[in-house]
Amino acid sequence: MQKDLTQGSITKTILIFAMPMIIGNLLQQFYNIADTLIVGRFLGAEALAAVGSSYALMTFLTSILLGLAMGSGAVFSIYYGEGNEEKLKESIVAAFWLILVVALLLNVLVFLCIHPIMHFLQVPKEIYNMMKEYLWIVFGGIFASFLYNYFASLLRAVGNSVVPLMFLAVSAVLNIILDLWFILGLKWGVAGAASATVISQYVSGIGIFLYTCIKLPYFQGIGKYMCPKMKMIKEIGQFSFLTCLQQSVMNLGILMVQGLVNSFGTVIMAAFAAAVKIDSFAYMPVQDFGNAFSTFVAQNYGAGKNDRIQQGIKKAVTLSIVFSLCLSIVVFLFARPLMLIFVNSEEREILNAGVEYLRIEGLFYCGIGCLFLLYGFYRAVKKPGMSLVLTTISLGTRVVLAYILSSIPAIGVTGIWWSVPIGWGLADLVGIWYYKNYHR
Repeated sequence: MQKDLTQGSITKTILIFAMPMIIGNLLQQFYNIADTLIVGRFLGAEALAAVGSSYALMTFLTSILLGLAMGSGAVFSIYYGEGNEEKLKESIVAAFWLILVVALLLNVLVFLCIHPIMHFLQVPKEIYNMMKEYLWIVFGGIFASFLYNYFASLLRAVGNSVVPLMFLAVSAVLNIILDLWFILGLKWGVAGAASATVISQYVSGIGIFLYTCIKLPYFQGIGKYMCPKMKMIKEIGQFSFLTCLQQSVMNLGILMVQGLVNSFGTVIMAAFAAAVKIDSFAYMPVQDFGNAFSTFVAQNYGAGKNDRIQQGIKKAVTLSIVFSLCLSIVVFLFARPLMLIFVNSEEREILNAGVEYLRIEGLFYCGIGCLFLLYGFYRAVKKPGMSLVLTTISLGTRVVLAYILSSIPAIGVTGIWWSVPIGWGLADLVGIWYYKNYHR
């Protein structure tokens, strides 16, 4: 199932490789969307607010592991493109130990700091205990997130984007089944939603771990590399740290915005919780397309095929723009019906706030689509620091503007919504300017 992205039609190659990633991450969204849908419909607005705020926190935590895995995956792709099997095996081992240690430390830390974290998020008293109960269980899935993201990045780096999809598909279906059983059947409330998510995560994490160890050719004879070289750990660490920092900055900014949203009360929290799920689900395909494009660039960068990279950039930009425009039209026109999936029609204040958010964000998906391509490109050509710069610009603008604009009575919470596309646009301009003037 491995695919060499340095050969064949560029458009066809990128699309075939990207599609399983897109489908897989759309399925992954069902982990939290299933919780949100069932919780919102059957447990009420307060439970929806608790689960939605927890989603922002868990996204931030898993982004640390995802960033490390993505950074390592870029290194794997470069060595795979070079055909350097020894270096590939060394990097696989070094990355595994590095990310494993970070995952274990992270797991211990969040359990110890659960109350300070919730205080930072300005969680209202009426949902404090409910959110704590949800987090206490869902934190147990951090190690499962490490297993899945590390081995999925490894498989994708060598051109296999199908197997990660298969394991996600199984776990996504299992998650929905367990959600219904635990919440509606056993009446476990938000604890049932959290338990369903964690169990499903472990199914995909352990499954992909076993598959990779048994089936991937590069694991044959890897035993002699199990004591990683310090030089390789340093290389993986430097590359992965910047990608990790980029992902963490991205989600820390989102987390800070979540804290600001929480200060507006339960109605805005619930609207934001539902709208963000729709928003994330809508632009997830362009994010995954950017990640697939990154693997394409990394393999060709390792193989020294710069002309093919240039051609790939042009085709990827065209595809991303067309797809983003289609998404914008759908989300803008169907914002209210989409919100009604998560919120009862009687909750008019929640509906109106959520629709306003979606129509503002939905107009500018081209901005985030371009930004994901820039992230992927700079990560693939060993410039992860530039991805970090763009993320800092995007999220820094978003956070600063959100706090400034929302403090103006005439603008209020709408200022938080408008800060997002402004941040995307500013980061795009800087990324394109740097490419044209320095990197090309």
